[in-house]
Amino acid sequence: MKLHEYQAKQVFADAGVPTPESTLASDVDGVVAAAEEIRYPVAVKAQVQVGGRGKAGGIKLADDEDEARDAADSILGMDLKGYQVDRVLVEEAVDFTDELYVGITMDRGEGKPVAMVSTKGGVDIEAVAEETPEAIAREHIDPSFGMHPYQARKAVYDAGVDREIARDVSSVLTTLYQLWSDRDGSDAEINPLMVTSDDEVIAADAVMNIDEDALFRQPELAEMEEEAATGDALEQKADEYDFDYVRLEGNTGIIGNGAGLVMTTLDLVDHYGGEPANFLDVGGGAKADRIANALDMVFSDENVDSVVFNIFGGITRGDEVAKGINEALEQFDEIPKPVVVRLAGTNWEEGMEILNEDLVTVEQTLEDAVQRAVEYADEVEA
Repeated sequence: MKLHEYQAKQVFADAGVPTPESTLASDVDGVVAAAEEIRYPVAVKAQVQVGGRGKAGGIKLADDEDEARDAADSILGMDLKGYQVDRVLVEEAVDFTDELYVGITMDRGEGKPVAMVSTKGGVDIEAVAEETPEAIAREHIDPSFGMHPYQARKAVYDAGVDREIARDVSSVLTTLYQLWSDRDGSDAEINPLMVTSDDEVIAADAVMNIDEDALFRQPELAEMEEEAATGDALEQKADEYDFDYVRLEGNTGIIGNGAGLVMTTLDLVDHYGGEPANFLDVGGGAKADRIANALDMVFSDENVDSVVFNIFGGITRGDEVAKGINEALEQFDEIPKPVVVRLAGTNWEEGMEILNEDLVTVEQTLEDAVQRAVEYADEVEA
């Protein structure tokens, strides 16, 4: 479960992490009223769960009422990377001199949580990890003992954080790990952790993702779940259909059965020069109606330009999948996106015979299917 920024900041603030004064608003008058109470200058920030909001126009600064109204008018109702903005966070603007990054996640390769600190805050940390990995200090933590104080200090020191603020950054990192552990987190990060001219640190952004399987242990956070989901209609639809679904930023839609199979398909889309639009796992034993629901979901994503099905039959039968694809596509006078299908495993030959090749493109191998889907998406983009 992904918390919105305003929710994560409340969790962080309750734990003692310094955060700016802020108020949630859903209309222009509410933005102005909040800004006047907080006092200018303020930041007006779209509350959708995507990165790069600032570059996409989802964060604006306002120094007076006119600017606050203009910011609210431009952000509320906008489509931000496929998400409809219906709420904004009106927040005290931070006069900063530097930006840091601190985060906690699970390093699955090591089988341990890892604390990360970098002086390159305020930018895409994934890009930093790829281009200049030495700019991120990492400290693995034994969950049996938790984060020792010396580990927090070491991560901060290794990152090259100034001595004047090192103690405060160490404290924030320690608190972040404790939250991650106590709240059954999958990810917790602050990017940027801003440094003021008075050598104070303040969380200008907040990310907190929770393991959904542990929500029964987190009743307070479970109450936030419905509100956290309201930002994306597709993710709400995925919950209704009981799909494992993650929305991404590419244009090649992906449907498969089994997390490993879907991940393999995502990797191949990237390998052949495409960009995955989503992770969608229909699960085992998928019947025709479930396949039709999966197509309905992917077709509903305006970013999708083509769709690739990767189904390996075990419990799931290839003929049932083929029926679902045909039934879903026969409802359209015109197919909204080109669909490429690869079937393997149980009853795959029967499925191939059932598929209506006037509606879909059929490929024998996964590699060929992915390449064809990427080609279709590229043709739309061109």
